[in-house]
Amino acid sequence: MKRFLTPKEEKVLNFIEKYQFKNGASPTLKEMRLYMKLKSDGFVVHCLERLAAKGVIKKDDTPRGIKLLPAVAERLHGRPDTVKIPVLGSIPAGGPVTSEEYVEDWVSFPERQIKHPADSFILRVRGESMINAGIVEGDHVVATAKLHPKNGDIVIALIDGGSTVKRFVKDKTGVYLKAENPKYKNIYPAEQLEIQGVVIGLFRWY
Repeated sequence: MKRFLTPKEEKVLNFIEKYQFKNGASPTLKEMRLYMKLKSDGFVVHCLERLAAKGVIKKDDTPRGIKLLPAVAERLHGRPDTVKIPVLGSIPAGGPVTSEEYVEDWVSFPERQIKHPADSFILRVRGESMINAGIVEGDHVVATAKLHPKNGDIVIALIDGGSTVKRFVKDKTGVYLKAENPKYKNIYPAEQLEIQGVVIGLFRWY
């Protein structure tokens, strides 16, 4: 569709899209005018009328006047049959390191794939301590905090102040985290072991 737009129409549309992604709402006429470095709203109004006529945007009755673009609405709200799971950044798979969790992104999944979406999250793996379990650096593991770990589950754990992904083991020696790479030693908690989630899936991008 963009090939039918003039350069200025495309510039306005790109600004609207980026603004909606960032703010979840459309920019005002004034904000678009300032972005285009114009002295009046006239050209922006004309531009919006042309974009609406070409079917690129849809007007509404809100103060900001433009409905969310389809790509933005899908990203922010997901489709009706999907759920959105937050990506909380990196998780080491070579030894725990202290890290602050924060939402980097959101990923949509078919609703049937995630049983507890409100309690689930995604973490990106770093390191090679889980390669024999098929988890390599750069993979994304999906975990849920709703499940209680069973012996042998792969878990996201906070151990002595650092987070890691390992196999949860409970035997006569106690509870510890087991690596799936002979180069890495088992991790025994000195003071603290908190299971943050049980891994329920994995995906990778190429």
